Amino acid sequence: MTVFLFRLFLLIAIGIIVFSIIKYFLDPRRKLEAAYNRGEFYLLDDTDNVRKNLLVTHRGVLFEGEKYLGATEESFEVTSIMIWTEHTDRLMGLSKKDFHFIEKEILIHYPKAEIEWRNPIKGLLKQ
Repeated sequence: MTVFLFRLFLLIAIGIIVFSIIKYFLDPRRKLEAAYNRGEFYLLDDTDNVRKNLLVTHRGVLFEGEKYLGATEESFEVTSIMIWTEHTDRLMGLSKKDFHFIEKEILIHYPKAEIEWRNPIKGLLKQ
């Protein structure tokens, strides 16, 4: 009887470990961090939850965006997105082309949104 219980607990433990490993590899936060470390583009967003901010990484800079819900002609959708970064020192080397690329990728998910950047990015894009 004790051998059977030991095997059952061992099987449950192995199942929990396998589940944890799979959950770790499929976690979108881990993918965002990996893209951030490699300097690649990655957009982490929950399109169904307007209250959750979106996170974007591009060329080693992490941007955060706050979504605002508004009325359109047909329905309520995200009409405005304010984007900023906490680490302005990492912006060195980014050009207008990079910010337009980020805007284009966000507009794929929110086509009716107006994207607004906070300073110092806002100053660069106005020139």
